[in-house]
Amino acid sequence: MRNPIIIAAALALGGCTTVSYQLSLMPRDSGKLYQGVAEGVSGGEGRVSITIEDKTYSGTWVSVVPERSSGYISGGYGYRGHGWGGYGVGGTFSVDNPNGGEAKALLSAADGSGLRCDFRGSWGQGGGLCRDDRGREYDVQMRPAPPRG
Repeated sequence: MRNPIIIAAALALGGCTTVSYQLSLMPRDSGKLYQGVAEGVSGGEGRVSITIEDKTYSGTWVSVVPERSSGYISGGYGYRGHGWGGYGVGGTFSVDNPNGGEAKALLSAADGSGLRCDFRGSWGQGGGLCRDDRGREYDVQMRPAPPRG
């Protein structure tokens, strides 16, 4: 009985955790690097801010494919030929997505222009692709931000 309580408490506390990630973007038509930051809130969404030239795009990301899937397997009570009897047990399981998770970010700048990004991998380690309104594409690297302090 104690383990489910500990697991539930850990999940509840984990839902409040905010983690920051550094984003590095390189357009496919030059070698210049641009920087951004993504904040991940456990629960499949967060904020993103990316600066390209003198323009800052801000918005949110939302998970579209989770990094992990989980479920519950249960046992049962059945008929054994001479009457009802027996029992079953159950438990939870979790499976990693071999391709990591996927998220989509929709960002806009003060002038109304937009930037759309698709991120892949495990949050904190991965990459993706962003595209602005003019069709310019940017490859993205994502890594954990160093701790502030």
